[in-house]
Amino acid sequence: MGRKGITLIFLTLDVIFFYCAYLGALFFRFDNSIPPIYLHSWLILAPGATLLTLLAYYIFGLYRRLWRYASIGEMYAVLGGVSVGALLVVALAYIFIYPYTLIAPLPRSIFFVAWLLNLIFVGGTRFYLRSVSHLRGSSGNTNKNKHSRVVVETKKRVLIVGAGDAGAMVMREFQNHPDLGIKPLGFIDDDLRKKGLYLMSVPVLGTRHDIPRIVADAHIDEIIIAMPSAAGSIIREIVNICSGTGAILKTLPGVYELIDGKVAVSQLRDVQVEDLLGREPVQLDMDEIAAYITGKAILVTGAGGSIGSELCRQIARFQPSSLILLDKTENNLFEIEQELSNCYKDLNIQFELADIRDAALIRHIFDKYKPQVIFHAAAYKHVPMMERFPQHAVSNNILGTYNVAAAAKEHRSEIFILVSTDKAVSPSSVMGATKRAAELIIQHLSNQCMQEGIATCFAAVRFGNVLGSRGSAIPIFKRQIAQGGPITVTHPDMVRYFMTIPEAVQLIIQAGALSSGGEIFVLDMGEPVKIVDLARDLIRLSGLIPDKDIEIKFIGIRPGEKLREELFATQEKRMATKNSRIFITRSEGGDFQEVASLVEELCNGYRWSQPEDAINLLGSFFSSLTGQNSIVLSQFSQEAVNN
Repeated sequence: MGRKGITLIFLTLDVIFFYCAYLGALFFRFDNSIPPIYLHSWLILAPGATLLTLLAYYIFGLYRRLWRYASIGEMYAVLGGVSVGALLVVALAYIFIYPYTLIAPLPRSIFFVAWLLNLIFVGGTRFYLRSVSHLRGSSGNTNKNKHSRVVVETKKRVLIVGAGDAGAMVMREFQNHPDLGIKPLGFIDDDLRKKGLYLMSVPVLGTRHDIPRIVADAHIDEIIIAMPSAAGSIIREIVNICSGTGAILKTLPGVYELIDGKVAVSQLRDVQVEDLLGREPVQLDMDEIAAYITGKAILVTGAGGSIGSELCRQIARFQPSSLILLDKTENNLFEIEQELSNCYKDLNIQFELADIRDAALIRHIFDKYKPQVIFHAAAYKHVPMMERFPQHAVSNNILGTYNVAAAAKEHRSEIFILVSTDKAVSPSSVMGATKRAAELIIQHLSNQCMQEGIATCFAAVRFGNVLGSRGSAIPIFKRQIAQGGPITVTHPDMVRYFMTIPEAVQLIIQAGALSSGGEIFVLDMGEPVKIVDLARDLIRLSGLIPDKDIEIKFIGIRPGEKLREELFATQEKRMATKNSRIFITRSEGGDFQEVASLVEELCNGYRWSQPEDAINLLGSFFSSLTGQNSIVLSQFSQEAVNN
């Protein structure tokens, strides 16, 4: 039956229920013998009262809901619709009818009893449909298989960790998909007040420390961690407890991935090492973000990379007037083009295969699209590779950044955000030095805009290693595990700050809303993580034992690497923003004369092909900054030239 037919049936039933409720109330009030005077009064009131009640039902959406999936929200809708409808009937009677007619007013108790009966009739019918739907789904799934007894007996026995909102959503998904053959046997929650209680007819059996006993006693096949916003230390402890049970371990996507707050069965996945690094999420001001992205022309450079492609996905949600994707790698651009074109058919998406080192082409692209907001994610980022080819690091990370930023200033774009790195702090590598120079160029252009009265807002975002990005530790470790080991780690004491890709991108987007010009934004990323601990966690998640099934081999620190990265240089002042997890720093004083000289040298005759020129350029630039970093740079300069 179509939607109109179902709505007509509900309307008819609601009218019948309405009349039955009031007539029933009259019967109860007068002991089954309604005086004619009150029956006459009701018949005069009934037509208008019926229309007002149906109007209230419509306003509360009682005819626009799928009642087979009714939940607490639908219950509130029924309560609101029936209650407002009853109030409208009372208002109609005592304001518009009784003062102007000679009919006898109905006893006041009639309205209350009728409200209660109507609530039972309307709510009961709809939630009865929900119950019947679930019963039919369960029986239908069984009848599809001639060997229904085998299906029941071989259901997957599941334990859910987390008896909160996420756990309830997972449970509801299992109830709505009985064909999956999943039988949830219980919840685990560390809140002792919940133990022994039932969530959606499934008991809370104990705390995380009870997991091994419960898995053994109940023959659990799979454990699902339904705690998407839990800290990484908590997830790590739960994983360690579960690892010896033999049960399959699954989890929900992290809080950064669950943007819409909904859970589908298809989203359940294996626990990944990224889940063990979780932290309290950065709360984004979605209204601020929408205000500067919605309806604007947005340009993303490096759009096919790990950060750039996720930027495009998240920006597309805010409905920009156009989204321009720029990348110099054909395959990367093709892949993100295919994905976004399929997912956002109504969005104006443009693609440009271009190299940011080509200043004339960049100016042409700005002339063509006139972007208002620019996210500059294009960069060479691999530290050892840039040690071997410093000339390309300089030309891409410094000159390329200047080309895009200068075009943004020339075309009076509104916002320019540079994606930077913690390796720019007291740099010990070519890559870090070029990213620090890029930060200074952005601040130099911001200073120029303020002096010239140009409204373009320049800022940079600095964060640590991004898990899962191309060339990062996790994909390398996974390949090494698949090959049987060993996993190669540079040093047992090496630590890094880590972020997930969605987390990094949301910081970048939020920075555009917070910036007033010239800032470097830094996320409070908690405590740094030992690389060797990361390797051991990944081995365990693969079902193997570190140093037994997979060897961990230490190969020594590579050129340009440090044991520990920093988020702020010693001379940088950390300042708070209105977001307690995001900080800013600015360059103190100075006329940026050294930066201007660097830009002039880059734009006038710099030879990309000579590594010696790149090293000399970086060395003289940082030495000119009141001696800043000149000693550190001398450590890698000779290595880079020799390589």
